[in-house]
Amino acid sequence: MNAEPQPLVRDGAARIVIVTDAWHPQQNGVVRVIETLAHRVRLRGHDVEFITPDGFLTVGCPTYPEIPLAVFPGPAVARRLAAIDPDAVHIATEGPLGWAARKWCVRNRRPFTTAYHTKFPEYVSIRTRLPLAVPYSLMRFFHAPSSAVLVPSHGIFEELRSWGFANLVQWSHGVDTDTFTPGSKAALDPLPRPIFMYTGRVTIDKNLAAFLALELPGSKVVVGSGPQRNELIARFPQAHFIVAEGDLQLAAFYRAADVFVFPSLTDTFGLVMLEALACGVPVAAFPVAGPKAVIGDSAAGVLSDDLRAAALAALALSPAVCRARALDFSWNTVTDQFLAAIESRKPL
Repeated sequence: MNAEPQPLVRDGAARIVIVTDAWHPQQNGVVRVIETLAHRVRLRGHDVEFITPDGFLTVGCPTYPEIPLAVFPGPAVARRLAAIDPDAVHIATEGPLGWAARKWCVRNRRPFTTAYHTKFPEYVSIRTRLPLAVPYSLMRFFHAPSSAVLVPSHGIFEELRSWGFANLVQWSHGVDTDTFTPGSKAALDPLPRPIFMYTGRVTIDKNLAAFLALELPGSKVVVGSGPQRNELIARFPQAHFIVAEGDLQLAAFYRAADVFVFPSLTDTFGLVMLEALACGVPVAAFPVAGPKAVIGDSAAGVLSDDLRAAALAALALSPAVCRARALDFSWNTVTDQFLAAIESRKPL
């Protein structure tokens, strides 16, 4: 393998292709991150194109039919990539499009970078009861040829290293602090206060039952959709389940909360926590990799194995401190790190 990095720009702006199986109409952190990243990279003068499930024959993901997966996309992905002749390929997800792009890059000896946004092995293990080592071996194989595996937190970096992943690069995430801002808390009136809220995908890996089963005063609110939603509505009839129509309404719901409760044990980062903090809402979560990366040693949240105690303690935290913590996560830094990773890529 040639160890010399290749110049990113051949004739002015670099041609960058981002391949992702996660795309609209899905509303999740992966879509938010890569869409904002593309906007920021374009502002730096580069050309960015996407290969997404749009335009492909798709089927619903098993156990999560709201996620469309491309059916046998290899030939079409190969044609798209050959026609674009990109300076850099970034593969954001490990779905059918990601595998097709990986195959093209390896076959044509074109360097590429990848990202580890989701703890897919844990999700598979929960759903299928397979030992974790099985899906982790598949993920390790997928990312092995990548010049840089972009990882959103130090905790996940260390976990992947313990599983034998190579070429890991820590990559922060940012938050839209213009859309997600402090303001009126009236959007959920007249629900009894305090309001404890979760937003995001409603799936088994988010561990929402751990939040909804807590004995807490006031109201519990879940904002989002997903395959576990109906089950949780039936199990927890006292909780309130709503869906936000766009970011402006989502931001209004965030502001209305008194505490943002994030019960996930498997998230690699948790962009929703940053969005809550940007709205001046403190976080309560378990002390695992994602929340540790977002909260750090700040006073913007409470991390504890006792989630109820964390939620109650978070009521006393300062909204101004929460907002200040969100402002630490700059999209300029995120963009710099991404461009540095693809600039240093090495040929296969």
